[in-house]
Amino acid sequence: MTPWVTRLLIANVAMFLVSQLAPQVYTILAFQPGRLLATPWTPLTYMFLHGGLVHLLFNMMALYFFGPRLEARLGGRRFLTLYLVSGLVGALLSMVFSRAGLIGASGAVLGVSLGFARYWPDTPVLLMFIPMRARTMVIVFAVASVYLGFSGMLRGIAHFGHLGGFLGSWLYLRWIEVRSGAAAFRRASAPQASPARPGTVHRWRGIDRSALHPINAEELDRVLAKLDQAGPQSLSPDERAFLDRLSPG
Repeated sequence: MTPWVTRLLIANVAMFLVSQLAPQVYTILAFQPGRLLATPWTPLTYMFLHGGLVHLLFNMMALYFFGPRLEARLGGRRFLTLYLVSGLVGALLSMVFSRAGLIGASGAVLGVSLGFARYWPDTPVLLMFIPMRARTMVIVFAVASVYLGFSGMLRGIAHFGHLGGFLGSWLYLRWIEVRSGAAAFRRASAPQASPARPGTVHRWRGIDRSALHPINAEELDRVLAKLDQAGPQSLSPDERAFLDRLSPG
């Protein structure tokens, strides 16, 4: 389990328990478009409330299965940003197309699932016990949300909040890619750019694999193999940052 996935799971479960003991927190923390000016914090806080145990269970299961690998790929800061941006855009899109209140981490978690499908599109998953690829799951969920949202079927489910979660995740991942591409171009254009400072590669090779989460250990093996095969200049900015986060000192 990765750090931010663990923290988000704990926060959601803790807030669910609080809401069962003190139901008035729904009035204070749930997103109500008509009360946005009076409660401007609710586009953030609504993500940590759930309408029942089943609602909580499905969202946390998806976060548990899709989150750790994505956090290991993006890093903790970017993963948390993707989660929150997905939830915030979910609230925005729900407000544009619906005046209903909004609670639940579904938009944020679906943003995580889109991120997972972006990097591992062919991974087999189950949607309602039907096997399919991760990419297919996201497409099916998005199409269903569009249809159900505009048709008015299955009222009480935040279909536009789900779509906003997908949209927020996609926009944030595109922003990361554009920034990374621009940075790579600047480095490639710089004369005599050094691929790594002296001692950096040695520090990277000193990472203690046995102390890592299996997901991080798997990624470490992949990046170090690339380092051995093509040298430090072949590593992407994300791969260098990944090694820097794990290396001692």
